Amino acid sequence: MSPNAKGALFALTAFGVFATHDVFVKTLGATYSPIQIVFFSVLFSFPLALLFLMRDAKSGTLLPRHPYWVALRTGAALITGISAFYAFSVLPLTQTYAIIFAAPLLITILAIPVLGENVGPRRWIAVIVGLGGVLVVLRPGQADLGLGHLAALGAAVGGAVSSIVVRKIGREERTVVMLIYPMMANFIVMGLALGFVYIPMPAVDLAMVAVIALLASVAGLFLVAAYQSGEAVIVAPMQYSQIIWATFYGFFFFGERPDRETAIGAAIIIASGLFIVFRESRGDASRHTPVLRTRSRPETGTSLRIGAMLRLRRKSDAGLADSDK
Repeated sequence: MSPNAKGALFALTAFGVFATHDVFVKTLGATYSPIQIVFFSVLFSFPLALLFLMRDAKSGTLLPRHPYWVALRTGAALITGISAFYAFSVLPLTQTYAIIFAAPLLITILAIPVLGENVGPRRWIAVIVGLGGVLVVLRPGQADLGLGHLAALGAAVGGAVSSIVVRKIGREERTVVMLIYPMMANFIVMGLALGFVYIPMPAVDLAMVAVIALLASVAGLFLVAAYQSGEAVIVAPMQYSQIIWATFYGFFFFGERPDRETAIGAAIIIASGLFIVFRESRGDASRHTPVLRTRSRPETGTSLRIGAMLRLRRKSDAGLADSDK
């Protein structure tokens, strides 16, 4: 099997696991507030996070070098987490994914003022067409838009902001800083809000939250393996396979059937995102490749960030190679 084929297979597995993760979120969301689900997801994710943080041997403190950018990214991850978990709880899975898939389009726009990216007419057309696809999904004026739709849009915007900030400061900030701040913010903020929404959880439901944390970690490890095996231009588009899982899971577990508008809008958004990914892969089209370098789904701050995990893994492998010399 070629490296790219192996990378694609690992990525498909990763996003299948991520989609399973979202099924558990939706199931628990029928009973519990997303605040409670996010809080316990972070709590169960901490042990693995600590193991990865211990591997960051780079000297320095936990004080960020770019405090304002780190604060912006932390706030964006906080919004993304609560928004995504709420959207998955109240909207059909396929509709939630379709709206969140707008994140790469927003990253392309944000890359202009933040990174100084030059976006040519072809990518601008792709962005405009993709945002039109979002309107097809939402159908303003024809369908009732609720808080769930706003939450899904918030997750897309928050994920785009978080990702673009990582592109801005990721090489200068310690990996441990990039990992710990969003998780700690979720733990503290959701913990403070927990008293207003808390419902006692039986052992079975607590176990389901633990499974959510485990699935996020397993999916992250598969995605790290994917990027280590294949090229980013092959691995990145695999995220859109989640719409297939969403259709399957939505039908068999929740009795959901994607309507025509959601299917058409999702196809438009995915086609636009794929065009941007492949366009960025051309060296003469993008200097920063912000979408191509976005390693995973919008960051929720409830588990380890894929880019940080990949960077730590590379440092560890480099250290082992040096010790063998």
